[in-house]
Amino acid sequence: MLDDDLNFDHGEEMPMDLEAAGGDNDDDDNESYATASAASQQYSVTDMGIDDVASENHPIIDDCMRTSAWPLSYGHSINVLSSSPSMSIGNWGTVSASKPPQVVFESSMSRPLIGGDTSASSVKLSMFSSPQFSSAELPTPNRQCSTMQAGFNGINMLCGIGLLTISYAIMQGGWLSLLQLVFFGVLAFYTGILLMRCLESNPGSLRTYPDIGQAAFGFRGRIQISIILYLELFGACVEFLILIAGNLALLFPNACMTFAGIHLGSHQLFTIGAALLVLPTVWHQNLTLLSYFSVGGVVASVLVALCLLWIGVFDEVGFHAAGTPLNLSNLCATIGIYAYAFAGHSVFPNIYTSMKEPSRFPYVLVMSFVSCLLISIGVGACGCLIFGDSIESQLTLSMPKKFVASKVAVWTMVAIPLTKYALTITPVALSLEELLPSDLRGSYTVPVFIRSSLVLSTLVVALTVPFFASVMALLGSLCAMLVSFIFPCACYLSLFRGRLRKLEITSCVFVIVVGVICSVLGTCSAIAGLIAQNRA
Repeated sequence: MLDDDLNFDHGEEMPMDLEAAGGDNDDDDNESYATASAASQQYSVTDMGIDDVASENHPIIDDCMRTSAWPLSYGHSINVLSSSPSMSIGNWGTVSASKPPQVVFESSMSRPLIGGDTSASSVKLSMFSSPQFSSAELPTPNRQCSTMQAGFNGINMLCGIGLLTISYAIMQGGWLSLLQLVFFGVLAFYTGILLMRCLESNPGSLRTYPDIGQAAFGFRGRIQISIILYLELFGACVEFLILIAGNLALLFPNACMTFAGIHLGSHQLFTIGAALLVLPTVWHQNLTLLSYFSVGGVVASVLVALCLLWIGVFDEVGFHAAGTPLNLSNLCATIGIYAYAFAGHSVFPNIYTSMKEPSRFPYVLVMSFVSCLLISIGVGACGCLIFGDSIESQLTLSMPKKFVASKVAVWTMVAIPLTKYALTITPVALSLEELLPSDLRGSYTVPVFIRSSLVLSTLVVALTVPFFASVMALLGSLCAMLVSFIFPCACYLSLFRGRLRKLEITSCVFVIVVGVICSVLGTCSAIAGLIAQNRA
């Protein structure tokens, strides 16, 4: 690889033209800009495996596209979001995190999501002195992650807050709507395999989802996929605020405040309070401490499931027949909720590139999707049988406050989002900081302003549409359908065009058509639901 021959200090800024070209600091100072630019263009095409980036109509614009390759921080920030920096369980190893000045996190593509060797040099991304990102700075993956470790990371990403709405979706669409959940799970597994094959088409060069988009559709494909991925992360942060506020309002329903003639109810008050609590965490220069909680998806899911079973079995609430077999009128409303349960494709390329044996990635997908499916069906069915028609959009809101198990589940759903908010919004913030002029990247106030603005914007959205299930249905129908179903098939057809059998082409086209139809129906239903709830 090109970066193996450079050996420059990643913490040292280089001029943009030389850095993108993989230039050496000892080069002749009189080397022309045209030579560096040509080298930069050659690297972006050959090493990234992109053959169809340039446009005959706009060669100057496309030359800029070749050298920028935004966003370059995606792989690093997603690794931190989906992994724990220090986890020593048996042979899972220990990942140590250094704490240099002004470092947001230490991460590299060589570090596995959980466990493994971190002796390789890491790329350090600074919050307040953002480096000039370059493709040459991305180290080659040093695959250290076992199949079990990779499977755990996959389960951790799939078993998230979407689990809380499965019971609500069952009551809306009926028990037979669970077939929709199984159907989406099968399709998501298939598209996960397609992403693996896309990565295998150019091993070593394609490492993240945006890389696949660029290889398939040029720089515009990279941009479009990246925007959808970041929109999904932004929406997850909105859901975190709604989730925290809803659970705290359950515990303290009488909390209220009047400020400057504006009355704030308990939900509004706690939404603002949650935003104020997470605000300092997004300013923090080192996210090592918070990244310990990135494993919280599995922990929270298991804990909520155990609390639910405890309430049904030991707290004498019991299980009762509830729900209808099928409710066609509300079936569209369940599309986004069920699709959101399998919204983990943005991380699958990172998991694949971290594995010792990437050929075993299909087993990781089987482990992840089967576990997610069983947990979702189990928790969803128990919630319906225990609470029946009184089920809330958030499962924890249906739990009686008087039980200890209920309090444990509720406080879990307060603590986990508080710790994961900064990790989830950081990829979005870093991508915006990449777009800053070089003279502003060393500023202290500009990155703080960007991150504060992101928190404020999620707060405004959460206050405007404080409807957990409807927002999730919108995210699932719009973002998850694109990321998990439509884009993988489209990229696969583009990368392997002319080499696919008719059955493969038919399968991909079928998934795309299903994804588009479900996306349109689900999005329209979710928007209609949001409008109706706002009017109520």
